[in-house]
This record gives sequence, C-alpha cells and structure tokens, in this order.
Amino acid sequence: MTMLAALGARTLEVFRSFGHAAFFFFDLLRAVPASLRRFGLVVVQIHAIGNRSLIIILASGLAVGFVLALQMYYALVTYGAAESLGLIVNLALVRELGPVVTGLLFAGRAGTSLTAEIGLMKAGEQLAAMEMMAIDPKERVLAPRFLAGMVSMPILAILFSAIGILGAYVVAVLLIGVDQGNFWSIMQSRVDVWRDVGNGIVKSAVFGVICSFVALYQGHETDATPEGVAYATTRTVVMSSLAILGMDFILTALMFSTP
Repeated sequence: MTMLAALGARTLEVFRSFGHAAFFFFDLLRAVPASLRRFGLVVVQIHAIGNRSLIIILASGLAVGFVLALQMYYALVTYGAAESLGLIVNLALVRELGPVVTGLLFAGRAGTSLTAEIGLMKAGEQLAAMEMMAIDPKERVLAPRFLAGMVSMPILAILFSAIGILGAYVVAVLLIGVDQGNFWSIMQSRVDVWRDVGNGIVKSAVFGVICSFVALYQGHETDATPEGVAYATTRTVVMSSLAILGMDFILTALMFSTP
C-alpha cells in the first residue's frame, strides 16, 4: 500500500509539473505582443543568442558536411550511384541533420546561457524587484528572449545546412573527384523547396520554441541558489535534447509519411 501511495503521489506530482509548465507557456505567449513593442530588446537578444552561437554552428555544419560526403560516397560508389551524392547529402542536411543538430547545439550553448542568466536574476532578486515596481518580468525579460530563440533557430539551421552542403562539395568534387555538374544538377532537380527545405525550416522553428521555452522555464523555476542554477542548466540540456529528438520523430512522421 505504501508503494502504491508513493506511486500515486509521484504521478500527481508529474501531472502538476506539466500543468504548471503549460500555464507558464501560455503566460509567455500572452507576453509576446507586449515585447514586440520593445523590439529593440528582441534584437539585442537575437545577437546574444544567435550571433554568439554562429561559430559552433558553422564549424559543426562544415565538419558534418565533410564526414557525410565521405561516408555517403563510399556507400554509393559500391552500387554505382556516386552521382546521387549531392542529392543524398542535401536531403540529409535540410530534412534531418540541419534542424536536429542545430537544435541540440542550440540547447547546449544558448539554452544553458538563458537558464543561467534567468536563474541568476532570480537568485539576485531582480525579477522580484521588477514585480515590486509593477513591471511584468515575463514581458520585460522572458518574452524577448523567447522571441529571439524562435527567430534565431531557423536562421542557424539554414546556415548549418548551407555550410554542410559546401563542405560536402569540397570533399566530393575537389578531393574525391565527383563530377561537379552531377553534384549540383541532381540536387537542383530533385530537392523540393517546400517539401524538403520548407519542412526543415518548420522543424527548426518548432525546436526553437522548445529550446527557448525549456531554458526560460528552468531558469524561472530554479531554486535561488548556486546549486539550483547548476541543476537547472543541466536539466535544460537533457530535457531540450529529449524533447527535440521526440518531436523530430513526430514531425518526420507527419511531414514525410506520404510520397
């Protein structure tokens, strides 16, 4: 009976946490229109979140493009299909690797930064001071960062895919010797802008919402102690990564289930 009671209490606690997070998310959405009137704050956060993540995104995209071209070439040349290398690399990047890897990197770099920043503001009672001055912290602090994450993620995913394709071109055409015309022409003829590139952008936008929300929620709800902030940053990476991988499966099933 004790075990059953503990299981029930734990289940209620999980549902309570989900409910609290849902209310926080809706409060954040309601604060978004007010933050648009202070668009300068959003621009500052886009620079802090997006521009400062650019180096790791570009470096990772280039490395993924290099490795992907090598692996795909050795697999395709066995079956005499090396001319399809450009198509395979492009689809892999714009459909899956671009949005997913960018989301994971974004969670590890920008997400932890957001959580630590909001957590330290809470620990320093800056958020409480804003409430004492009749300033809503969600409108002034959280919503601009939420919007910046939503805007930055698709841009970073596009850059990741673009630099990955460029890296694949360098390896495939300049190093291995794949025909340049085949590399680009089959890519241009078989990649659909709306179905492939557009769905990849939609994925990255959804991942941006997830990462930004999880980071801000963990920072806002953390214990106002150094240990609490440290645990919150760890939870941000873990929860964002799991949410991205799970949502990627759902979105892929919805977007590409029909030919």
